[in-house]
Order: sequence, then C-alpha cells, then structure tokens
Amino acid sequence: MLTAGQKTNLLGLDRKAIEAFFQTLGSKAFQGRNVLKWIHKHGVTDFDAMTDLSKKLRQQLKEVAEVRVPEIVFDQPASDGTHKWVLELDCNSRIEAVLIPEGDRSTLCVSSQVGCVLDCSFCSTGKQGFSRNLTAAEIIGQVWVATREQGKPLTNVVLMGMGEPLANYDAVIAAMDIMQDDLACMLSKYRVTISTSGIVPAIEKLREISDVSLAVSLHAPNNELRDQLVPINQKYPLEVLIPACREYVRGDKRRKITWEYVMLDGINDTDKHAKQLIRLLEGTPSKINLIPFNTFPGTKYRCSTPGRIDAFRQRLMRSGIITMTRKTRGDDIDAACGQLVGLVRDRSRRGLKL
Repeated sequence: MLTAGQKTNLLGLDRKAIEAFFQTLGSKAFQGRNVLKWIHKHGVTDFDAMTDLSKKLRQQLKEVAEVRVPEIVFDQPASDGTHKWVLELDCNSRIEAVLIPEGDRSTLCVSSQVGCVLDCSFCSTGKQGFSRNLTAAEIIGQVWVATREQGKPLTNVVLMGMGEPLANYDAVIAAMDIMQDDLACMLSKYRVTISTSGIVPAIEKLREISDVSLAVSLHAPNNELRDQLVPINQKYPLEVLIPACREYVRGDKRRKITWEYVMLDGINDTDKHAKQLIRLLEGTPSKINLIPFNTFPGTKYRCSTPGRIDAFRQRLMRSGIITMTRKTRGDDIDAACGQLVGLVRDRSRRGLKL
C-alpha cells in the first residue's frame, strides 16, 4: 500500500503489473512493455533516457513513479572469484547477494528476506533473527545490480540467500516472473531455482503456477534428526514433504528435485544415514548436493572430513542417485552457504504462520 506522495517503484512490476500501471495513467499497455525493457534489458533508471517515450509521458512518470535499486554499501571479491555485495534497503536494513562465476556461467545467489523466519540450527543467517520480507523490487534489484556490476547478463539465479523464499511467496513469484520474461532477464525455467526448507502448502501452490527448478534443504534422512536441524519439519514432516516434491516434478522426465544436504561431522554423515537417505528418496527423481558445513562463531557443529564426505557420496552414487559435493566458494569473505548475515533488526517473528 502506497502512502500519500509515495512513488511506485517500477523495478518490481512484472509484465502484467506494469501494463496495468500504464493503463491507469491513460497510456497503452505496450508503453509498459517498453519501460520493462528499458529497465531490465538496458539497465536504464532515468525516464528522460527512455527516448521512445513521449516527453509528456516521461514527465508524468517522474511525478508518480521511480526506478529505485538497492544501494551497494559493501563490495568485496573473494580469492576464488566469488563476489559479495551488501545492499542497503529502506529503513536501513541490509541484505547480501553473492555472484559465483564459473567459466562462461555466472550464478547469483539472491536473498528473499532480511534475516530468516526459520531457525535452522546450523545456519548463521537463521541465528540473526528475522526483520521483514523483501519486496519484489528488492529481490529483482539484486539481479539488476549484479548484471550491471559484471557487465553482462546472468546465466543462473538461485533464491538461496538470506531468508525462506516460500515464506515471502507473492514477492518471490513476481520477481521470478521478471527473471523469466523475454522482455527482461530472459532466464529459462531451468536457470531459476527456488530453495525451500519445506513449506509444503507453498510448494503445492507453486506447482500450479510455475515450473522453475526446486531445491529442498533436506539435511537429514529421518524425522527425528530433521526436527532438530530444520524445525519446520515438525510442521511438515518427511512423509508430507517427499510426496509434495515428487508431485512437483511429475510429468517432466528432465526435471529432478535438488536436495541440499549439509555435511555435519558425526551428526548426519554416517553410512547409516546414507542408507536411510537412499530409502527416503526411492521413486523420487533426485539429485543431491552435499554441502561442506561452513563454520560461524558460536556454532556447535563441525564439518565432516573430506574422506567421510566422499564415502557418503560414493554410497549414494552406487544406489543410482546423482550426487555432487558442492565446492565451497567465497568462504574467505563469509559468502559461502549458510554464512550470509547482512544487517538484521530482529523482530522475533518465529511464530509466523507458514
């Protein structure tokens, strides 16, 4: 809801919304599509530079609208080429976005909340508390900034940064629509991945309107252990989560669920856990990312040894499950998985209905 005198930030409007906005101004819908291209394809935020718009329309836009992008307040590259930006939002909140280059590919890890509404025990982000959801403009703004900073379009976007994306459903969907729009970021459904800790009703809802790739933070092969590591499991246990994920990819033989599995020494990395994981995922098109645990101050966990991780991976591979060990990137600048913090004004909304 806009307050009196507040301008509409066009950065966060998808094609349908920006067409509707221009129609409220008495303009044609195609003018909205033109502006969508100016913002996302060309990186233009100044209405006067949008030269195919009439002077009258440009002046009208300056009175009621803006293109406001997040401000870079910290910019740090890692020794391995990973790049982290700390971005300042309204109300002095800060989030982090991480660019991971790999040859011709460039993957951006995007945040969806300031902090995180969940409290996974092994995640530094979750330990910071939760302040608020990001707007669609603040989510897509991270893509806009990264594209401009690296000087070329991204090839992949993963919503795996700060926050639980499916706890901010509407804004995330609007941002993903812009990412996939041919007039904007032009990313295919196989190049946009949304990560979730397992909010089952939102997974089911997502399936009805989108076919982006799905990654699930699993981290344990049984309910007892997952209840401890990923507390949302107490509400949506594995016997509910796994069928919902299986249904999400049903009908497309090329698609698989990506399971994220952080490797914790002596906690979830034994041969017994591997056997349980194999049984759990039987019949579900799957690939597994084993994530070496990235330490942070105050944690009680340690990373599994390289030998243990490899033995775990080999056990899963022998069962026929595609399994990879994720290369740790950006850990020297606290940009690795589970290390993103930003600046969070904790409002302690752990009881948010999910």
